[in-house]
Amino acid sequence: MQPANLSSGPAEPSQEPGREPDVVIVGAGSAGIAAARRLLAAGLTVTVLEARNRLGGRAVTVPMGAHPVDLGAHWLHAGPINPLVRLGRERGEPLRRAPTEGHLFIGRRRGRRAERAALDRAFDIADRAMTRAARRVEDQPAAKVLPPMGPFGRRVEAIHGLVSGRPLDEVSLHDFPSMEYSNNLFIAGGLGAYVGRLGRNLPVRLGTVVHGVDWSGQGVRIESSAGTLQAKATIVTAPMAVLQQDVIRFAPSLPVEVQAAIHGFVQGVYEHVVLHWPGSPFEGADRLASLLGARREPPGMLTSIDGTPFHFFELDQPLAASLDRRDAHAPARLVRALLAEQFGHRAIGALRIRHATRWRNDPWSRASWAVVPPGLSAVRDTLKEPVADRIWFAGEALSRAQWGTAGGAWEEGERAANEIVRKLAAGA
Repeated sequence: MQPANLSSGPAEPSQEPGREPDVVIVGAGSAGIAAARRLLAAGLTVTVLEARNRLGGRAVTVPMGAHPVDLGAHWLHAGPINPLVRLGRERGEPLRRAPTEGHLFIGRRRGRRAERAALDRAFDIADRAMTRAARRVEDQPAAKVLPPMGPFGRRVEAIHGLVSGRPLDEVSLHDFPSMEYSNNLFIAGGLGAYVGRLGRNLPVRLGTVVHGVDWSGQGVRIESSAGTLQAKATIVTAPMAVLQQDVIRFAPSLPVEVQAAIHGFVQGVYEHVVLHWPGSPFEGADRLASLLGARREPPGMLTSIDGTPFHFFELDQPLAASLDRRDAHAPARLVRALLAEQFGHRAIGALRIRHATRWRNDPWSRASWAVVPPGLSAVRDTLKEPVADRIWFAGEALSRAQWGTAGGAWEEGERAANEIVRKLAAGA
């Protein structure tokens, strides 16, 4: 298994960050980039501090041979409300619609039309049941409201758990994942590369770790590995799982309700194992695949990405957890074993495992995204309120409609920036 080069993408911003900006932004992922663009457009001065040596956060595109491959965020979900889709169309970016028809294999044969229809019905039943139940006042585990769904019910629940980042009995009913794929898109060249392009020409200091936010006096003092900055306000876009590690010290401590909201989220896990598999049984670009009928059923696959021999074998939280504390080649062995069970050893002769992501162990991520457990759906609203009109939080975790996505992070970065613009204008 060859390691991927995670240093690809725009490496250096073209503007030198200032020492006393109006706003310091912690993190140069989608939320931080969106916030910086909005603040600069409003005429404010900005410095973005990013711990990594690249832009994009959990959206990163790397070259594998002649092909760009996303190792983090890949889908542009919910096209009609996704700000990255709207912006991409305005910029003339190479967007393409995701196919709605996927692959179904039962054992080594392709699923029959009636089986495909039964699987589609099971998804419809689950979505209707969770949508109706979510309108009730009380919250509960999403799995609790699932009715019988026929022979493919277990498959539907597994896929919902995969795209939730946790099994559905650990996910708030108000956060259940929509399986509506008709408005999803991809972007040629990779979503990570796109986010990186949007961050060019911003005043970003890479390789800079923020240690503390002091809001004891006027404004804020941001303590980092590159020194201390004074600003009127800050936007903290670090992932919830990182904030839970107290990597950033707040002085004085954040209000109790804010701390509780940060610690209310749980780690969402959705990992890619990148396959290079010429001659695979999957025809047509960018199609989801359900592989059933073997002793062990893979959680999910995205096949023939952009029409190439690259495929994503997806690991859900339970499967990824089973690989923790094992050697680096464990994901490759697991994938080869599961695909051999499904298609036979001869079929995977040309298969090569190129990379396995570990966002759950990455020190600046600690998760693929943040998940709201049952009963805690209000934590997002708590974190949207600024602390002393000086500290704002932003990121995918705070988006209700687009949580877990680059589009949701962008949306929340713009929200926080707009609030700061109004606040500073009112105090001028």
